[in-house]
Amino acid sequence: MTKILLVFIGGGLGAVCRFLVTTALAGKLGNFPLGTLTANFFGSLLMGLVLGILAGRFDSVRLFVAVGFLGGFTTFSSFSAETLALIQNGQIFAASANIIVSVVAGLGACAVGLHFGKI
Repeated sequence: MTKILLVFIGGGLGAVCRFLVTTALAGKLGNFPLGTLTANFFGSLLMGLVLGILAGRFDSVRLFVAVGFLGGFTTFSSFSAETLALIQNGQIFAASANIIVSVVAGLGACAVGLHFGKI
């Protein structure tokens, strides 16, 4: 039960933080989902750091931060919906850019975080 509570509270806090980030960045680049991209990038970076630092230790912290908070903060479900909306609106370049930058930057940020988390 404690594990579920840790994930639940962390997820709620992460979702609120995602909402604040996406709201703050809404409309900064027209229809481009800058808030979602930002949340995914920094969430991926933090995920790598947390996983690297904890590396099999502190299971409760990992559940709260990695599974809960970062699970609630990162937004690949929103990413999918927003990318499809761009495609449906004929904004193929913006949709393609969102896919490429989100995936490449997210993977890169997670690798950097993992590297620095192991130092």
